[in-house]
Amino acid sequence: MRNSTPAWVRVPVLFFTIFLLMEYFIDSGDQPAFIAYPMTVYFLILVLMLLIAIELILKSIENIMYQTLSEEAKARYRESKSQGWEWAWGKRVYQKLLGSRPIEEEGEIILDHNYDGIRELDNRLPPWWIYLFYITIVFGVVYLVRFHVFNDYDQDTEFEQEMAQARIAIEEYKKTAKDLVDVNTVELLTEASDLKAGEVIFQGNCAVCHMNDGGGGIGPNLTDEYWILGGGIRNVFNTVSEGGRSGKGMVAWKTSLKPSEMAQVSSYILSMQGTTPANPKDPEGEIWIDENAAAEEAEVQTDSTMADTPMETEALNPLEQEE
Repeated sequence: MRNSTPAWVRVPVLFFTIFLLMEYFIDSGDQPAFIAYPMTVYFLILVLMLLIAIELILKSIENIMYQTLSEEAKARYRESKSQGWEWAWGKRVYQKLLGSRPIEEEGEIILDHNYDGIRELDNRLPPWWIYLFYITIVFGVVYLVRFHVFNDYDQDTEFEQEMAQARIAIEEYKKTAKDLVDVNTVELLTEASDLKAGEVIFQGNCAVCHMNDGGGGIGPNLTDEYWILGGGIRNVFNTVSEGGRSGKGMVAWKTSLKPSEMAQVSSYILSMQGTTPANPKDPEGEIWIDENAAAEEAEVQTDSTMADTPMETEALNPLEQEE
């Protein structure tokens, strides 16, 4: 009837075993299962209650069986229970690290000091404390040689390295966290999947005013080169996010669409440039020119002109000079 392992060990071990198995078999991505699926928390609570209930039931059965024993058997049972459970190896290690003398040997280390009947023992420092002190000395020597003799690196270098790693981690995170995009970081999306998603959003929210082909109705024509609030991905994204001109009817879609969805629909709108709608509305606004693109084009043209200009620094042939 004696258990080799106490209940306060069995219950936690079984509970965490079930918890680890649950985390292993449930596919929750990068998050723990109990965070991704809150229902698993209730499952764990139920498991814990069942384990505790089983231990209580076993304890009750043990008590009932104890009452059926003879007095001699009860005495043997109580004797076996009094021995208790102990971790022999752990106890030996603990005693060794503590380094204290047994009570029987305290007479050898007792001092003459007497404080109201309290006698002082001349115990040595605990071995764990001495080992830790030696470790700090070794660590200090290694630290001194590494950073003050060989000048491995300083705090400024370490800070710059960690900041560089943090920036790389942030950029990697942004690649998968599309909803972090805003008007300053949005980029034109060209993937077919993004444009298809943008088309679905456009047809469901924007076509009522701009028509399915973007030709314009209540809203302006989106297929020509004229823009009221500016063209380009950033201007279009800002218009979709913040809404159109005051009193003109276009709402701010940032309350209904995610940043990634606004980037998709803005990219789809720009993909409609140059198409021919069935019944296009007259142009509104002004022709928008991308200043950055214009500057780059001008620079390319300048470089091309300079490359085509012949060099006139060559000396004339002496015979031609005489002629």
